[in-house]
Amino acid sequence: MRAATYSVPGATPADAAECVVYFFGAGKGGTVDANIERWRGQFLGNDGKPHNAQVSRREVHGVAVTLIDTSGTYTGMGGPMAKEPTSNPGYRLLGAIVEGPGGNVFIKFTGPEKTVAANRQKFDQLINSFDKE
Repeated sequence: MRAATYSVPGATPADAAECVVYFFGAGKGGTVDANIERWRGQFLGNDGKPHNAQVSRREVHGVAVTLIDTSGTYTGMGGPMAKEPTSNPGYRLLGAIVEGPGGNVFIKFTGPEKTVAANRQKFDQLINSFDKE
């Protein structure tokens, strides 16, 4: 379930990005690895295949966090809820899955590469604000 959506302005309205937070509850929303692979598959390289992604794991205040950073042509979420297939070249995704005690929190920051890059520090601050309680 979408818990929050943040609009991130770019240099022009067409350069706006979006940061979405999802929370489904304990044991729901799929595995960390399945979500990382699905997100990776939403970005295609010039060859039309899923683009390479940098995936890392770390701990923030005692909470496990898996991060993904990828770019390319963003094809959207897909699936039965998708309105139409999309194709947005030059997009980037910064994603995080925070393994909270009450369930995982999924964060997807997507948009034009330059807007996402300009806001990388703010994304990192958001991720670093999670705490185990």
